[in-house]
Amino acid sequence: MFFYISFLRPPATHAFPSGSVSITPQVANDLRTEPFDGAQDIYYSWSPVNLTRAEPYPTITTPQKLTVWRQSSAYKEIPVPLPQGLRDGQSYRLVLTAHGQGRPHIINLAAQDLGVRPFPVLSMPILFSSRTRGGSAGEKQEQIERVYRVPLQAGENGFLTVREQTSFDLDKKIWDSGIGLSSWLVQLAQGSAQPSEEHPLVPLAKDALFHPRGRSIVELGAGTGIVSLTLGALRSTVSKDKDGCILTTDLESAMPLLEHNVSANSTLFTLPSTRPRPLVLDWDSPELPEDVRTVHSGFDAIVMADVTYNTASFPSLVRTLSSLVRLSPPERPPVIVLGYKERDSAERTLWEMAKEIGVSFEKVGERKGAGGQAVEIWIGRCEQRA
Repeated sequence: MFFYISFLRPPATHAFPSGSVSITPQVANDLRTEPFDGAQDIYYSWSPVNLTRAEPYPTITTPQKLTVWRQSSAYKEIPVPLPQGLRDGQSYRLVLTAHGQGRPHIINLAAQDLGVRPFPVLSMPILFSSRTRGGSAGEKQEQIERVYRVPLQAGENGFLTVREQTSFDLDKKIWDSGIGLSSWLVQLAQGSAQPSEEHPLVPLAKDALFHPRGRSIVELGAGTGIVSLTLGALRSTVSKDKDGCILTTDLESAMPLLEHNVSANSTLFTLPSTRPRPLVLDWDSPELPEDVRTVHSGFDAIVMADVTYNTASFPSLVRTLSSLVRLSPPERPPVIVLGYKERDSAERTLWEMAKEIGVSFEKVGERKGAGGQAVEIWIGRCEQRA
């Protein structure tokens, strides 16, 4: 499992340009239901809001130690010193990290030790203005961002900025399996799988996801879109084929955030065929959306991460999978790639239900993070239909 630095009490949208900014940091699991069990150093830095920044990722001031987070003081309000040299009217993001070396505010999806430390967080911009009424803070922020490094080709790197809500909406947060599966996809694209992950199904997944020719891929339950964003960035380096698509689907409520995240990272997608396309797909709907049904020759791959948390949805999910599989020619069924972290043992009934539609899953890898339940990577193989 992974742990995340976030804000239990976020900073305000604007503040007076003197004194300090008050926050309450949090270190917890993806759903913020399990606090980190131990002591964790937290560093702060500031990232100037600059529309003409030279780097493809946010730059930060030198990190300074802010506090040591412990459960015993989890609700403590902490003042954060303002940026040095701050001028009236400037905007900065507050950055919290688990260490102060290198680029601590960037999550490296290619790192072998991914998730050993809690993931960093960036606030939304804070406007520092003396025109703030009475010197009081503005409204509390309702969103955060995290930045992910995706190695591309010839030593180049892409940087994904993914926005999340601070609310408890499940489709508006990064979940462990989204990061774990994205990391595995980076490794798959690089061809650097560990011997333990050299499963016979892995080459099939690589062909379906990263062949230079056009590929049609659909993600179910995309949430913030991190998996599709990673796929789009990686496919943009290996394919110049205008055919194919990446459909990133979820419920209507997820669309605004999903559309924002695709747009915010648009420079990483070189072709319409590699740019993720947000689309509403409700598993409870009796029919697939027309834009899904009309994909030429069906899909090469179906991708899912953390779609198992609600076992009551399994019949609808399996029915959707069956409908998607049948869009492809019988002799060329899609490969199904699943990122999964167990939250309840009953979730594993999905594997048996999938067999009823001719899909057999096999585990091909995992991401351990900070310990506890690992993110498991499973590949589903479809029986050829008559």
